[in-house]
Amino acid sequence: MDVSTGKIKVGTARIIRNSLPNATYIGFTGTPISMKDRSTREVFGDYIDVYDMTQAVEDGATRPVYYESRVIKLKLDEETLHLIDTEYEIMANNADPDVVAKSKRELGQMEAILGNEETIASLVDDILDHYENYRQNLLTGKAMVVAYSRDIAMKIYNRILQIRPGWGEKVAVVMTESNKDPEEWRKVIGNKRHKDELAKKFKDNESSLKIAIVVDMWLTGFDVPSLATMYVYKPMKGYNLMQAIARVNRVFADKEGGLVVDYVGIAFALKEAMNDYTSRDKKNYGDTDVTKVAYPKFLEKLSICRDIFHGYDYSKFTTGTDLERSKAISGAVNFIVAVDKEGEREDFLKEALLLRQALSLCASLAEENLRIEAAFFESVRVLVMRLMNQGEGKKISLPEMNARINALLEQSIKSNGVINLFSDVDGEFSLFDPKFLEEIGKMKEKNLAVELLKKLIAEQVLIYKRTNVVKSEKFSEIIQQVMNRYLNGMLTNEQVIEELLNLAKQIQAAQKEGEKLGLTADELAFYDALTKPQAIKDFYENEELIAITKG
Repeated sequence: MDVSTGKIKVGTARIIRNSLPNATYIGFTGTPISMKDRSTREVFGDYIDVYDMTQAVEDGATRPVYYESRVIKLKLDEETLHLIDTEYEIMANNADPDVVAKSKRELGQMEAILGNEETIASLVDDILDHYENYRQNLLTGKAMVVAYSRDIAMKIYNRILQIRPGWGEKVAVVMTESNKDPEEWRKVIGNKRHKDELAKKFKDNESSLKIAIVVDMWLTGFDVPSLATMYVYKPMKGYNLMQAIARVNRVFADKEGGLVVDYVGIAFALKEAMNDYTSRDKKNYGDTDVTKVAYPKFLEKLSICRDIFHGYDYSKFTTGTDLERSKAISGAVNFIVAVDKEGEREDFLKEALLLRQALSLCASLAEENLRIEAAFFESVRVLVMRLMNQGEGKKISLPEMNARINALLEQSIKSNGVINLFSDVDGEFSLFDPKFLEEIGKMKEKNLAVELLKKLIAEQVLIYKRTNVVKSEKFSEIIQQVMNRYLNGMLTNEQVIEELLNLAKQIQAAQKEGEKLGLTADELAFYDALTKPQAIKDFYENEELIAITKG
């Protein structure tokens, strides 16, 4: 019914139903609706099949979304909190014309209070604190700020640039333009082409654009998989809220989940919106408050990692110099890669990963000393993964490894100290650097030395395999024999290190062999293939074989 004319309006849905009374209607929805004037089930009937959030997470199609309340940080008074509650009531009764008319006065008041300069200052200060300390170094650092209105979006933007004047490329406002906008707004908002360019940049993980301030745009149908943080300064409800927070639930790398940071009390609205979802969704995601879910899990996994390292003192990682931190890490790796700790090592790799994932969601709740301890376990986990060939199969590089550990530390404790695992070695780990081999031989951490040498030799053999199958097979056999004797207890740590160092020298000598014979690497590989069968060697002297190789 049109209130102004008193006439009944007929929509497209009614026309189609009248035209096709016997048709079957099937609907697909990602956000089921149950409101006064709209209901998914009422229009389309009961569900034929349900693919819920729980199943999507289990299938790896989406990641869960977690919630953190920061309302208290704004120090909002009772009157403001009451106004926010009123707005939720207005949204709940949005079909009632009387309520909508009455709401205009309330919303004007709401805009004035949430747009108050002091409140905006408190909001931006807290967003910057939360982002820079706990989210900036996570994944690609992408974050979204949902503002109450266009005017408030601009206030947030200007306040950020006032505090961080160098962030011109890092933060942007994305909203529709209007002819009534002030001239200074137009330069920021831009035209459609400008917004398309911003969308392209925000989706680019390598771009400098990290924070998008939005009002309505980008809250539906806009996917940035690495986006993991959403700061909400706008009351939302029902399917609008569920669609908005879904911006942070996309799968990306080792993203544990999306974090919604709430400044306007959306907790109740979130629970209410879940009423239209399946019972197991309500059970699993009806209350995803990080204080009740992620933080207890973080403490549990931290305790398990401590137990696994019982007997190893890593206190210097917290209190020591950069060099002492480095020794604490290498000593811990040495402790956990011991031959008799295979079971504990597997448990540690699993539990330390869960520890890191939990911390990625609740870092703002964890005390600094706990974040430092978690950074220690993550540093050890990364190194063990690389040594045991369970991570990326790239060549180990000191600068790269140090950079990764520094990133972990910076994310957890904002430390800029350089952690060197080998204080006197720069560049890549090289089997052909006598200084490096000497340092490995002198290492106190014998278990770590064994794993390092084994990995480095295996990588060198792999390189050989591309050009010289014969020598690579020979060296592979030697490695296997040495490690079998080591694992069977026939060789001590010192003895296996000595044998592996000898093997490294053999590989180094093999590289020089071609130079001595005057052969290129490819010619040497052919020469080795010819000399492998003993029968050929019986018929030809080396000089003749060399001639054939070059011929």
